[in-house]
Amino acid sequence: MTFGYDKPLYILPFDHRHSFITGVFHWQQPLAAQQMARIAASKQVIYDGFKAAVDKGILHNRAGILVDEQFGATILRDAQARGYVTCVSTEKSGQDEFDFEYGDAFAHHIEEVNPTFAKVLVRYNPDGDSRMNARQVERLRRLSEYLARTKRLFMFELLVPAEQAQLDRLGSRAAYDRELRPTLMIGTIRALQDAGVEPDVWKIEGLDRHEDCEKTVDTARRDGRTRVGCIVLGRGSDGQAVLRWLNVAAGVQGFIGFAVGRTTWLEAVTAWGRDEITRETAVARIAGRFREWAGVFEHAVLRDR
Repeated sequence: MTFGYDKPLYILPFDHRHSFITGVFHWQQPLAAQQMARIAASKQVIYDGFKAAVDKGILHNRAGILVDEQFGATILRDAQARGYVTCVSTEKSGQDEFDFEYGDAFAHHIEEVNPTFAKVLVRYNPDGDSRMNARQVERLRRLSEYLARTKRLFMFELLVPAEQAQLDRLGSRAAYDRELRPTLMIGTIRALQDAGVEPDVWKIEGLDRHEDCEKTVDTARRDGRTRVGCIVLGRGSDGQAVLRWLNVAAGVQGFIGFAVGRTTWLEAVTAWGRDEITRETAVARIAGRFREWAGVFEHAVLRDR
């Protein structure tokens, strides 16, 4: 089986659920019908910003969305009709251990929405809870085998959260991100591959050093996986951090794009939700941010490759 996706890929993620509910609206579950409608409407604002960005010049076949089925089913249908790349989250939101949002019915739900990519978000530290890691690997292998068998693409968002002992040893989260996380991330990719988990695209936390990006690609593409791609995720960080990560990653063959969510839309959606700006202004701000990331990445590719 040949894995991989190596075409340019610029993703706007807004599949956030738990963090969206609690962070944007400061609500708690269970939600009333009116609250659910408000969340769906706010995700439509983000999607309209994406469409405006694409209409303003980003190549149609490079841009895509990542949204959840719960609040984004209508958006997914429209995006598919327009020929955009679509990605759908399969994980339960707001928990440390990966599990399927729809349990054993995960395959049925993937087939119903029929995305370009099925996506997982996984928190995995090799020095963390070994039993939890093993449970996660088993579920991920099951998903990977299903996607390969049905010829569907697999996107893997890998987070490597620091263990307290690691933070204590290094002294700060910044030192962990710089000195240890890249090594742990590369080791995790290798371990997951060895366990039969075979993503087509790895969604990677931003890296500050060119050589760490190169090592990440080398691992993702080892042993004949030559078409596997990597994209940079935004981590909800400030714009300057995102720009730095995009510039570093774009200089490395094998990093094919980015997936920057909250840094693109959080300010605009929050202001719109408070009636501080109009819907049209929110859409324009989201479109402008997304165009900015694409322009920076493409300029860095031309400059450094």
